Amino acid sequence: MTDTSGLVPIHTHFEPIARQYKALLCDIWGVLHNGVAAYDGIVDTLTRYRASGGRVLLLSNAPRPGVGIPGHLEGLGVPRDAYDDVLTSGDATRESIASGQFGTSFWHLGPERDRPTFEGLPLNQTDEDKADFVLCTGLFDDEVETADDYEETLARLKERDLDLVCANPDIVVDRGEKRVYCGGAIASAYTEIGGRSHYFGKPHAPIYDLARARLADLADDQILAVGDGLLTDIKGANDQGFDALFVTGGIAYERCGPTVDDPQSELVTEVLAETDGRAIGAMARLIW
Repeated sequence: MTDTSGLVPIHTHFEPIARQYKALLCDIWGVLHNGVAAYDGIVDTLTRYRASGGRVLLLSNAPRPGVGIPGHLEGLGVPRDAYDDVLTSGDATRESIASGQFGTSFWHLGPERDRPTFEGLPLNQTDEDKADFVLCTGLFDDEVETADDYEETLARLKERDLDLVCANPDIVVDRGEKRVYCGGAIASAYTEIGGRSHYFGKPHAPIYDLARARLADLADDQILAVGDGLLTDIKGANDQGFDALFVTGGIAYERCGPTVDDPQSELVTEVLAETDGRAIGAMARLIW
């Protein structure tokens, strides 16, 4: 599906693309919903794709395990029968830290709502000054804080030479009309001062290893990755050898066209080129 002009083609309907793939690795925030409500048409699209024989594996950088995601999606208007399964960065993170490779005691940097990321594991939650490593699931209060608020904290962690395990590689997301920072912003800041940050969600390999295990009967070229994150969804798909469909109506919408529903091929091509991203095409929203 290469455009001879060299520009990324803009699609208005997903059905012609859907026929070419047996499964989707579909991002959640920015593709299914905006953090407040499901996007118009998304449930219809996923339902029709599944009815045609396709499988939908939701792939999220949420720091919490996938088992808790369906209830959250129900509340946003995405029913359980719209997809087959869910994998999260939290799932991949739990599997890694449970091995004890970073130590057996950790300090949790993040909100209380993310406790499911580590609950039930053979590890000890402790204070910052006693921890073997840091488990970062996000900011303590993402409604008001940014990574800049953690400068002194990160300096202390660096002085102790602690590993920082990031359970959510996203830098920012849009929660309705508000842009909020995620764990990836903290981890990036820690790396900038020389700290060691470890990631398990998109675009990194561990979450894709789990995804391949869930779709073990399919070859990579039968699977399409769908997402709005250039450095997570698109980069991850490119690095892993999956075709990618870029949803422009998510985090990058302001740069892709005059309005959220009108992406321009020239602008989309430029935006993708900034991160050396490749996509078979782009859509404002995933509409059947």
